[in-house]
Amino acid sequence: MKFYLLMMILFGISSISTAQIKGVVLRQDSTKNTPIENAKIRLSHSNQGVFSNKEGQFEIVLPKQLPDTLIISAMGYLSDSIIVTKNDRFIALTILLFPISTKTEIVYQMRKNSHQISKMKTLHVEEIGSGELRKAACCNLSESFETNASVDVNITDAVSGAKKIQMMGLDGVYTQIQMENIPYLRGLESSFGLQSIPGTWIESIQITKGTGNVVNGYESMAGLVNLEIKKPNEMEKFYFNAYQNRFGRSEINVNGGRKINQKWSTGILGHASSMFGNIDHNMDGFRDIPMGDNLAIMNRWAFQGKKMEAQFGVNAYQDRKLGGQNTYFRDSPVGYGVSMNARHVDLYAKTGFFSKKPLRSFGVVYNLKFQEMSGIFGNRAFEGKEKRAYVNAIYDDILGTSDHKIKLGASFVGLMIEQKADQLQQVRTEIVPGIFGEYSYTGSRLSAVLGARYDQHLTYGGQFSPRIHAKYALTQRTDLRVTAGKGWRVPNFMIDNVSLLANSKTWMSPTEIKPEISWNAGASLVKDFTLFEKTGNLSLDFYHTLFQNQLIVDRDAALDAIVFQNLTNSSYSNSFQVEWSYAPMKNFDLRLAYKHLDVKALYDGVMRQQVMIPKNRGFINVAYRTRNKRWEFDATCTVYGSSRLPVILQSSGIVQHDEQSPIYPMVNAQITHVYKKWNFYVGGENLANFKQANPIIDALNPFGSQFDANRVWGPIMGWNVYAGVRYAIKG
Repeated sequence: MKFYLLMMILFGISSISTAQIKGVVLRQDSTKNTPIENAKIRLSHSNQGVFSNKEGQFEIVLPKQLPDTLIISAMGYLSDSIIVTKNDRFIALTILLFPISTKTEIVYQMRKNSHQISKMKTLHVEEIGSGELRKAACCNLSESFETNASVDVNITDAVSGAKKIQMMGLDGVYTQIQMENIPYLRGLESSFGLQSIPGTWIESIQITKGTGNVVNGYESMAGLVNLEIKKPNEMEKFYFNAYQNRFGRSEINVNGGRKINQKWSTGILGHASSMFGNIDHNMDGFRDIPMGDNLAIMNRWAFQGKKMEAQFGVNAYQDRKLGGQNTYFRDSPVGYGVSMNARHVDLYAKTGFFSKKPLRSFGVVYNLKFQEMSGIFGNRAFEGKEKRAYVNAIYDDILGTSDHKIKLGASFVGLMIEQKADQLQQVRTEIVPGIFGEYSYTGSRLSAVLGARYDQHLTYGGQFSPRIHAKYALTQRTDLRVTAGKGWRVPNFMIDNVSLLANSKTWMSPTEIKPEISWNAGASLVKDFTLFEKTGNLSLDFYHTLFQNQLIVDRDAALDAIVFQNLTNSSYSNSFQVEWSYAPMKNFDLRLAYKHLDVKALYDGVMRQQVMIPKNRGFINVAYRTRNKRWEFDATCTVYGSSRLPVILQSSGIVQHDEQSPIYPMVNAQITHVYKKWNFYVGGENLANFKQANPIIDALNPFGSQFDANRVWGPIMGWNVYAGVRYAIKG
């Protein structure tokens, strides 16, 4: 009730607006006008400034003292200026910049934060740029969040090397992951897919907290992670990266793009990695990290015409892992072995058609995917095959002015998935057509997005999903955002929990599969500030997720079994995070964060904290770049609080309930030297050398009744040192 009252207040006071100018910055090309990203828009006297986004759009709050001069500048273009007075409040500008025609070379230097919360967007969107991704080795997507406080990446077991992300303390299956707004890492990819996307392919990552837009689908329950891959017409002509660490992991990445003509461009991204070290530092007879190899390739094309643009491509990879006891090999399977083999190929296409009427367009997204996975955990096996088809058609238009926008569309999901885990087997076909609509209002201080979608599942019937998001500028430098909405998904309990085969416990499957439904509501406050003439940012956010129906994994109900069961209104998640960033000196950045998670469900008839979820997490990141830009230094320390561990039968015969893991730190650091087109980097991970003692229970008897490799709450590997080199020829 409080949330709806707040929304009414926000809409009611939207008319009491301070002066604000919105606009778009365009450049004149030979055939048409296109947006300019990162154009600088600055007020001369008040010295306030903003940058334009990818669509060339900007908004800037006018000071009380007017008139003032609005200066618009962009690298390679002649600057322009406009006198703004009190009569110009709330106007919308279209600014056209012309290329510099003289031979005089003019160099503009701009520094855009590689980690920031977008001020332009109504939703709470955290943007991670390529500069932030280079702060770590970033060998794959699972390692791309090491300098981020919002997303956690956890190891699921001590034998397979599988990793999963978590947002708001909820499993990664509740976070919708997309590759350029195309659903990705769904179904059979949910457990091991994070390690299939090379970090060197990624241009940027956008993290949205809450349910997200209805345009993106119905599965966003805790948040949305969108990956922007390097574009053919923007990526390097040639890019090379080589990596090696002390555990025997080797990696090579080669990318390249070229512009064929004024309309066509293409790019190829390749990746090969191998883990050949047979590492067992804790001397328990099991590999601390699985051996294996990964091959991946992507070829993408882009077409840019006057009335149409299109992108299409193919992405394929093969991933093989071999874990278990260090005596177990494919050609000599002696002892307890873990083997996971995955093959993937998907085709995608995006087409967009533009009308003569401004801001009217029609776009269609297509995706076809095939995934095959097989593996063993000792004497327990898993097999899976998935075929998926996805289409999303979107119509964009405005109602009168650009302050009122609408999106209408329809989507289709077709899925055939076969899974077999141990003695359980499931074959399911899903046909899900859907329709959606979204209205966006952009005012001088208030912006809001109201959306709803209806999806008709062939098996489980219809689902209506309403969502609302709003942003209100409390002051010139302070934004308040609120969000609420519904998300749902059909669980794949076998592949979602395939790592739980790494023990001796029997799986007790749910009596029936029901769609998981959640309601998410939250608010965030983002404030820019100046301290000692240096800029900074403070953000606070709180989100509550209430599950109407959730399929939980109960590891407390029985000592010899894992119970899957549906809960009705008996599980929830509360997430609070505060993050403070500040630049105390030029080229030096400091970020501090704290996160508290309260994630509970009904386990064995009692409301308990979910296992392996630290209630508290502290985070600090420092980054420095020398004035000549030759050296870059970065260090991150994350302190994980204690988490509840699953029930266990001790050797003394006593059943241990609600045991807590200790508090522990993770320290990572990297140094990069830039020399012309070369980057040389060296870094370390887990430099505090913290390791979980005995991560495998009863490791000496892996086929016995007490064996359990799933009680993992901390790092298994000790300190790591790596080195690498990057070489790039810019496009």
